[in-house]
Amino acid sequence: MSTNHLDFELPIIELEKKIEELRRFTSNSRMDLCREVEALEKKAERLKREIFTNLAPRQRVQLARHPQRPHTLDYINLIMDGFYELHGDRMFSDDRAIVGGLCKFNDETVLVIGHQKGSNIQENIERNFGMPHPEGYRKALRLMRLAEKFNFPVITLIDTPGAYPGIGAEERGQAEAIARNLMEMSTLKTSLISLVIGEGGSGGALGIGVADRTLMLENAIYSVISPEGCAAILWRDKRKAGEAADALCLTAQDIIKLRIIDEVVPEPLGGAHKNHEQVATLVAESLKRNLSELKSFSIKEIVRRRFEKHRHIGEFLELREEAISVRGTEDGDEK
Repeated sequence: MSTNHLDFELPIIELEKKIEELRRFTSNSRMDLCREVEALEKKAERLKREIFTNLAPRQRVQLARHPQRPHTLDYINLIMDGFYELHGDRMFSDDRAIVGGLCKFNDETVLVIGHQKGSNIQENIERNFGMPHPEGYRKALRLMRLAEKFNFPVITLIDTPGAYPGIGAEERGQAEAIARNLMEMSTLKTSLISLVIGEGGSGGALGIGVADRTLMLENAIYSVISPEGCAAILWRDKRKAGEAADALCLTAQDIIKLRIIDEVVPEPLGGAHKNHEQVATLVAESLKRNLSELKSFSIKEIVRRRFEKHRHIGEFLELREEAISVRGTEDGDEK
């Protein structure tokens, strides 16, 4: 059992410990406590459903950042075959915070690119905690142009707290690298699918996030800024990150209502970290369906629809005060 328990999971953990104790007691004695165990298991299942179907945004942030949540290479290994990683941006270096390469998915050659976090401190240092430098985005763009040349579909997996804000990254053109990716992906002549598998933070996520279909795991987050960053700016207090998370509309359930994403991919009860194989299967089913639907469009139509999709994000209707005021008496007074 995982030792990385979140605070809201503690009632479930306590029940599971009691169940385990009863099972051990039953196996070591002649007493039959199967009914008691079964009753507790049903209670634990009800409690799980009650908790995980009513999570607050700040709790989904915790799940999106869970250290045992599957990362890009986990999904590649579970649902794709023959992954051949390609390295370097041909300008500066190879950024290990972004991985990419060719593989087979559903008997079709695809190019997959994704942010890669580590599963422990050493791996996170090597992967820069999933925060890319500009060479990571330039590597991603180089690979996407390769996919365009051979008409391979592109799948991007998003999982980053944001692009790396260090001095060296800024000196090498962090903002320009992300901006260029946004521009180039908007007109890339092949199909593009993006899936937010954990954190989708700011421009660091958008740098590989312009797509024909944008999918998001049930407990992932997608936001212009991290809750901590928002709290530091608005309240000058990172301890208010929970309040910021509640206000940012960063959950999949909020974002699909705003039509920023196209589909929410369900996770196993308790979160993706509870069952890597199950969540990978659900991801594969969604990717297969969306790739199949995109095949029905010509490249010209795909690019046109991509433009229209992003052109209408953030569209809203503004009603001026004079348009909604109600005229009252003949002397022109307004009610």
